[in-house]
Amino acid sequence: MTEVPVAPAELVVLEFPGSKFNGSIIPALIELVDDGIVRIADLALIVKDDDGSSTAFELSDLDADVRAQFDDLEGSAGGLLSDDDLAIASEALRDGSSALVIVWIDTWAARLAGAVLACGGRLVAHDRLDAESVAAALATVDAAR
Repeated sequence: MTEVPVAPAELVVLEFPGSKFNGSIIPALIELVDDGIVRIADLALIVKDDDGSSTAFELSDLDADVRAQFDDLEGSAGGLLSDDDLAIASEALRDGSSALVIVWIDTWAARLAGAVLACGGRLVAHDRLDAESVAAALATVDAAR
């Protein structure tokens, strides 16, 4: 069996207004998976009520109508997200919202990861910058020009 290089994995929490997930982002996720950009490793849904209480759901826990929205999304869902991960994610949410919590593997980086490993290298650090910080930094650079 050929060893598959491990690509970076990311935990993403996507918050939406309202306590009912409507699934409108699923086609975009399907496109990312189908294009080989990411692979879904785990996925959960959190609903945070107006009183601040929250409930986390694995796909298998969702009612049939909501679960059906994920039918065309390939990947394995389960086992990586712990109850603690979901509790921490729910703390960051606004009351009366819902969130999709996803662990995805950056398959686009697998070839680079393999090349790094093949020459004895290793990943020393990996971090993501949020879009707002990048936009602010670019605006500052543009203003200084």
